[in-house]
Amino acid sequence: MDIFYSILAGIIQGLTEFLPISSSGHLVLFHDFLNFNLPDDLAFDVVLHLGTLAALILFFYPEIIKYLSAWVQSFFKWDLKNNNNQRLAWYLFLATLPAALVGYFLEGQIETIFRSSLFVALALILFGIILYLADKYLVFSKTIEQLNLKNSLIIGFFQVLALVPGVSRSGITIIAGLSQKLKRDEAARFGFILAMPIVFAAGLKKVLDLFGDNLIAGSDFVILALGFLSSAVTGYFCIKYFLEFLESHSLKAFAYYRIILGIIVLAFLFLK
Repeated sequence: MDIFYSILAGIIQGLTEFLPISSSGHLVLFHDFLNFNLPDDLAFDVVLHLGTLAALILFFYPEIIKYLSAWVQSFFKWDLKNNNNQRLAWYLFLATLPAALVGYFLEGQIETIFRSSLFVALALILFGIILYLADKYLVFSKTIEQLNLKNSLIIGFFQVLALVPGVSRSGITIIAGLSQKLKRDEAARFGFILAMPIVFAAGLKKVLDLFGDNLIAGSDFVILALGFLSSAVTGYFCIKYFLEFLESHSLKAFAYYRIILGIIVLAFLFLK
């Protein structure tokens, strides 16, 4: 049964990491309502996030090489004014810092205070409403190449909120991107690329802590591996089809889903 739950959790992670409905929030609900527990639930969640990180790297490999090469090149030949790749590489780097710093210094408090089904439900509803309003009323026409430093930093500061389960990294960066007039698919693309360093650093830290404390028994490696693979495969195809979807569709369906799910969870919590 643990193997089935592991695969199911990987599929949930692969879908919800990139759709604006909160992967961490769904995993909190998954653990709470299905009572599926490893020695460290947070470690299992991080392994699932590493699976979706693998999906991101595979899908955005050309962009990663392009921006990383331009960033390294800038140390030898600084040309942000004329080199668009260098400029975007530095914008991405600087936009990553707010969430990286807050996550490093406040990770423990965030995990303790906000990791509950009640907070997840409230965040799902609140940011579902914000997503609906942003999609309905904001005007968006820019591509990533038209972003300036101010636009990028605003999106980066918004990403800090993604540390709270139920908010959604994809959702909050899309909202922030729309507020800076990015097209829906461009906002999602920028947010996905922006998320990679944070997800990688958080996952690496947790994995090192996990092995250092010898918390995973031999039988648990199979569970973790299956969760990783299912989240990576599901995540790759979710990225592909979600970006295509956003080229010609609104985000309202995801806002409705968040609000309805949040209400259902609240009702269950108060009636049980």
